[in-house]
Amino acid sequence: MAIVRPFKAVRPTPELAARVASHPYDVMNYEEACEMVKGNPYSYLHVDRSEVDLPPETDHYAQIVYEKAAETLHGMLKNGTLVREEKACFYVLRQVMNGRAQTGVVACASIDDYMSNNIKKHELTRAEKEEDRCNHVDFCNANTGVVFLTYRARRGVNEIVDEAMKQAPLFDFSFEGVQQTVWVIANPDDIATLESEFKATDSLYIADGHHRSASAVRIGRKRRAQNPNYTGDEEFNFFLAVLFPDEQLYCMDYNRVVLDLNGLTNEAFMDKVAEKFDVSPVAALGNDAQGKTDVQEKHTFGMYLGGAWYLLRAKSGTFDANDVVAQLDVAILQNNLLHPILGIGDPRKDKRIDFVGGIRGLKELERRVKEGAAVAFAMCPTSMADLFAIADAGEIMPPKSTWFEPKLLSGMFVHELS
Repeated sequence: MAIVRPFKAVRPTPELAARVASHPYDVMNYEEACEMVKGNPYSYLHVDRSEVDLPPETDHYAQIVYEKAAETLHGMLKNGTLVREEKACFYVLRQVMNGRAQTGVVACASIDDYMSNNIKKHELTRAEKEEDRCNHVDFCNANTGVVFLTYRARRGVNEIVDEAMKQAPLFDFSFEGVQQTVWVIANPDDIATLESEFKATDSLYIADGHHRSASAVRIGRKRRAQNPNYTGDEEFNFFLAVLFPDEQLYCMDYNRVVLDLNGLTNEAFMDKVAEKFDVSPVAALGNDAQGKTDVQEKHTFGMYLGGAWYLLRAKSGTFDANDVVAQLDVAILQNNLLHPILGIGDPRKDKRIDFVGGIRGLKELERRVKEGAAVAFAMCPTSMADLFAIADAGEIMPPKSTWFEPKLLSGMFVHELS
């Protein structure tokens, strides 16, 4: 049973929605964020990456950064860039990328469901990133970013969503080639049906946004401690999310680039790789025009080394097929190649490895190697079935296992905590 409820959104006015909407805070560096806000005073990055409006030497985790974020958010409400809904509603968000659509319900999820594991996780969080978002939420008194949740599809939810999309949309604009359309669900009967449908759902799953959800829960617990007579109905007991049915999601490959061969020559490295993998040279991988990976079979990997592509296939005995984590391709590569051969023990901390989302294509892997990296690996995408199995088992995926597209934009919805 999951508690999902409507909320009084803080959102852009329709005429400014396309200018307010921004990439999420964690997909660009400081320099890129500064470029993105140039000429656009409405960009939500002025809130989400408020350091762009402070002196360049400012510590990005200093209190003044969070104070600036709160000041900007409240200023956008005051000047009418953002408005506050008078009534609690659900929303429908439809994203269309390259002709493919995913449609989710924008709502608030419960911190109690997170703490009781009704909202299941598959990643560890990093303390410094969690602390950053905690401060951002606390100073802004709002969930300033959205958590990407998924669930096993339900016909009752689909029917309400389909009906909502017959109305005129609240927002409808294109953001870097992805169409973003939003409808409002305000009818009390439809709201009650959606709440009932999600209550009948055994579990929700975090697809993306582990740091945002963990931070929201920490702030919710902090507010509870500050308000010992809380009822559980206060807004700080809930956090902002978009819930997508699993059947619509597109999980892409999350590829690896390694800077050196750990002191090995190309030939010695290949000999070691061949002990655990069947290695076959291939003329090319992917579609040159679109950069799509041809590595679509589990337990196979593309490897770009010395200007050439190879296809690796894990040999029998290199992994336990009955272990939900060990049988993941990212685990097989880590346990049989990255660690024992290239000496990368902790990919979260090792500076010799980098990760490249599949949206950037195989040409990006080739470019990285041509510009100085030693080797790149193209992965088979992790399946939704694997994500569910690992979360249901209470296990944790290796880092950088999933890359979902399209990403959820920031600034289209904000959830105030009081």
